[in-house]
Amino acid sequence: MKKNLSKNLIPDRVKNIHLIAVCGTGMSALACMLKDMGFEVTGSDQKTYPPMSDFLFSKGIKVTEGFNEKNISIDHDLIVVGNAVTKENPEIKKMYELGLNFCSMPQAINRFIANGKKTILVTGTHGKTTTSSIIAWILYEAGLDPSFIIGGILKNFNSNYRLGKGEFIVIEGDEYDTAYFDKGPKFLHYDPYLAAITSVEFDHADIFKDIEHVKQAFNTFISGISQKNTLVAFDRDKNIDSLIRGKKCGIIKYGQDTSSAWKLGKVSYAPPWTFFEVLKQGKTFKAFKTRIFGEHNLLNTLATVAITDKMMIPNEVIAKALESFQGVKRRQEVLGEKKNITIMDDFAHHPTAVKETVRAVKSFYQNKRLIAVFEPRTNTSMRNIFQNIYTLSFDHADIICIRKPPLLNKIPPNEHFSSEKLVDDLRNRGKDAHYFPDTESIIKYLEKTAKPGDLVLIMSNGGFDNIHHDLLKRL
Repeated sequence: MKKNLSKNLIPDRVKNIHLIAVCGTGMSALACMLKDMGFEVTGSDQKTYPPMSDFLFSKGIKVTEGFNEKNISIDHDLIVVGNAVTKENPEIKKMYELGLNFCSMPQAINRFIANGKKTILVTGTHGKTTTSSIIAWILYEAGLDPSFIIGGILKNFNSNYRLGKGEFIVIEGDEYDTAYFDKGPKFLHYDPYLAAITSVEFDHADIFKDIEHVKQAFNTFISGISQKNTLVAFDRDKNIDSLIRGKKCGIIKYGQDTSSAWKLGKVSYAPPWTFFEVLKQGKTFKAFKTRIFGEHNLLNTLATVAITDKMMIPNEVIAKALESFQGVKRRQEVLGEKKNITIMDDFAHHPTAVKETVRAVKSFYQNKRLIAVFEPRTNTSMRNIFQNIYTLSFDHADIICIRKPPLLNKIPPNEHFSSEKLVDDLRNRGKDAHYFPDTESIIKYLEKTAKPGDLVLIMSNGGFDNIHHDLLKRL
């Protein structure tokens, strides 16, 4: 028996929920939160891989490999549709055939998770996961019992979500599109009490035409922040400067400009610690200690100090939280060491993120030879948009390994990124760079090349064929 015609809405009574493309970081967090709230939850995805697949399994959520109309039944009260899902997906077709209710991930978060709470939203091209994670941990250490949904697994919680009883929820605000039926950015769905914007650069070439298109999305977001609420904005980004001009919401600037309310002061390293000073209105606010390293991460941390101070959290509590913050998986995460060779994993994929990550790791581990391994895998990095810019991203690496993009069949041939050309360009700049057609050839090369005292930095936004663990086994 068919229900009424499918509608993009959430019914009053919901018990059984199915999530299509459940293994994305945001979708998996939502699935687990719904499960913890007592809903019956199932999911499906085209490719399931750790850590999200393991995380969902540990929660008792049944995840089906591959999309199939058999995964959808008349018993589902609601279908949550991931943004990577198209209208041609067999589960979507079955959803329409049965007349089931459906919604996007942000719609579900607003209805089931964020309803009645004050939202702290972190946006920007880079640094969203780290910044929102630190805020969540400071709020927790302050006894505010926060909820959060973040695009990475926080080591302090071993989770990318939390259901708290406090009045605040921390959300990582993604500029990527919402769903096939809603092509606007996800962050437009939220009404932030406090928001941060870390950077605005061109990215997501599959949905944005150019930087002006990206700026339009952020402009709509900032324009929608209410006059009584506040945006914390990075001070050394020309795009941000133009976007915040004349806006009605409160603006607090942070970074390195003397005119900004919050400024990064003296920084020193004594591994595993980073010591840094924070200035508020030109005067010393406090000296902090953290395991986070790299200028870009310290600036992200500065944003968290500005936000949590605005929330009247004492600087002693902030300091204690920063010292005990353990980081986020896949963000400069040391996965292991064999034969005194360190293997580090990082999510970096945009050329700016790659550059800052390589620079940060080299500055922190100055005595180690740095071998940078990069897989261009995103819809943007597999395009030739940043072909020449990537050449400047590896200056601080001693050896560079570039893999052939693994999913080039998704990209029009005339837009293909060339790893071979990148390697040639790097060599022309005097760099020790090498091209590899697949992951296995990289592992074989590293088996022969890596020496005691080296650090292998592996950068990809995907699973990279489990290269990290295979390499540790083979060394």
